[in-house]
Order: sequence, then C-alpha cells, then structure tokens
Amino acid sequence: MSTAMPAWSLTENASLKALNTFHVDASAEQLLELHDPSLLPDVLAHPHVVGKPLLVLGCGSNVLLADNVPGTVLVFANRSIEELEHRADYTVVRAGAGVNWHGLVMWSLQNGLSGLENLALIPGTCGAAPIQNIGAYGVQVDEFIQAVDAWDRETGEWVRFDAEACAFGYRDSVFKHAPDRYLITAIELRLPLLHDLRLGYAGIAEEMQAMGVELPVAADVANAVIAIRRRKLPDPDVLGNAGSFFKNPVLPLEQVDVLLQQFPELPVYPADQDNRRKLSAAWLIEACGWKGFREGDAGVSPQHALVLVNHGTATGAELLALARRISASVLEKFGVPIEPEPRLIGAQW
Repeated sequence: MSTAMPAWSLTENASLKALNTFHVDASAEQLLELHDPSLLPDVLAHPHVVGKPLLVLGCGSNVLLADNVPGTVLVFANRSIEELEHRADYTVVRAGAGVNWHGLVMWSLQNGLSGLENLALIPGTCGAAPIQNIGAYGVQVDEFIQAVDAWDRETGEWVRFDAEACAFGYRDSVFKHAPDRYLITAIELRLPLLHDLRLGYAGIAEEMQAMGVELPVAADVANAVIAIRRRKLPDPDVLGNAGSFFKNPVLPLEQVDVLLQQFPELPVYPADQDNRRKLSAAWLIEACGWKGFREGDAGVSPQHALVLVNHGTATGAELLALARRISASVLEKFGVPIEPEPRLIGAQW
C-alpha cells in the first residue's frame, strides 16, 4: 500500500536494498520520503508514524543493516544548494540534507570555491556528513561547517547548531552521540575562494605528479583524490560496501612506542592530541591475513583491507559476524581494539 500526500510519501513493507551501499536485502516496515523538511513536525505526528521507531537514511553509505527495520525509515529528498552570502574571500553555502555529498563537492569547485576537494567521492548525503564528521586525505568537514539545522525530537523544536555546538571530533559529533534525537535537515558551509591546498597526505602529490600537474588548483586535488579512491576502493554500485568499515585506532603515545618496538613497520600518524597517535587499521587487519578473505558472499576487499564487501547475497548479520572476527584477531595479535565506523542497525557491537 502506498499513501501519497503533497511533498511526502509513505510506503509500507519497503525494500531497503537500494538505500544501503552494502546492498543488504533488508526491509522497512514503512518508508517515508520527505521533500519539504518544513513539514517534518506534521509528518512525525501523522497516525501512521507517531509512536513508532524512526530511522533516518541518507544513501545508506555509513550503515550496516543487520536486520529488518521496524517502524519508519525516513529519507530526506530536499536536494537544493543555494549561496547565502558572498564575501571577498569566502561564500556561505546551504545544502539540503538530501543533497549528494560528492555532488556538493563538484558543485563547489565548478562555482570557484575550494576547501572540499580532499573530500571528493565520499559516498553519502549532506545531512549525514556532520554526524560522522566525514574526513579524508587530511581534511575533515568540520573545518568548513558554519551551522547545522535540525529538528529536536526530544523537545519538539527546530534547533540550529554552530560549529562549536556540534562538538566535532575525529569521526565524531554531538549528533553521533544522540543518533535518534536530531533530524538534520540542512547544513551551511563557509567555503573559501582560495586557500592553501592540502597536498601532504600520502598519495596526493604522487598522483598529481603522475597526472603531469605542476601548479595544482583545487580541482586538480579533487581529480587526484577521485583517481586514488577509485583505484583503492571498490565501487559500491558494482560491489556492495560502505567504504572503510573500521576506524583508525587512536592510542596513547606510550602504547604506540611499545608496539613500534615489536612492529617497526607499523604506520603511525598524528592524532588529536600531542600525547596520542593514530594507527592504520588497514595495516593491522592486513597483517592478520584478512585482505581478500571471502566466506560465502561476505568478504574483505582485495583492494583495501579496511573495506568489507558483499559479493552478492550476504546478510547484514553475516557481514557483522565477519567484522567481529576481524576485530578479535587484531586485538589478539596487537592488543589494539578496533571499532566499526558505520552505524549498526539491528545489532550492537
């Protein structure tokens, strides 16, 4: 049964296979697609929605559906981008929650703005970007977010967070700690017209050298990042995956020094504090022999040890079981706990 009203629609017993990049064949009790976020309070009070569990999905690029989803799955379909303010050195841009993230990155470059180029080709929507504080190649989105608009389900009010109130951290934010409370409807970003390009992360300078670029601009960095990601990471449209499945662990410097004595080849990177260091989860996993592993249709990409893949009909439960085995082996070998980056739906880690 499908019930349609202006600016939103509600579909019962809806497949979520096309709404998660693992392509897990889970279903939702009902799927709510909302084009006009201003109607959100009224929609949430609808008799078919009120009182039931609610899960927001963007592109499903940072979730693992370990089971069918009870209640309502909400998809924001507001996909407009607008320029709010122009200054001599920056522009403030507002993007609806349903805007494709990579689409926003390419739009910004086409409009002469910079800053987001290192974040090219990250799957997902703009509404999901601040939750995880997405980052890649030495850049995190919190550097550019000016404000986040959301509906607070607890107080029943519209709220607006400035960057400080978002409490951003490494793959972290206030929204991640209250995953069912705030429904993000739009983000605002302050994007510079010119800024110092981030070229120091492994592979970017080498990629541009291979491309024959001597004096790079922001678009060149984006092209280099796109090429690297396509080479290292499987295309979720071809092979189901959610990108990097595990977060890089951040440990006290003393513990890292002990590990380096035993494993001197272990890659180590700066972290959020001087007395902490970030390790490569991919290296840890590969050292445990998991790269390219496959059991049934659940496996690990032969391209990148951080990426769990669905070769066809793997269930979310099967992928989760594999992730737990990988984590346990890393802990046993190195004494280092690793945790999933995607949100687990229908299961606990």
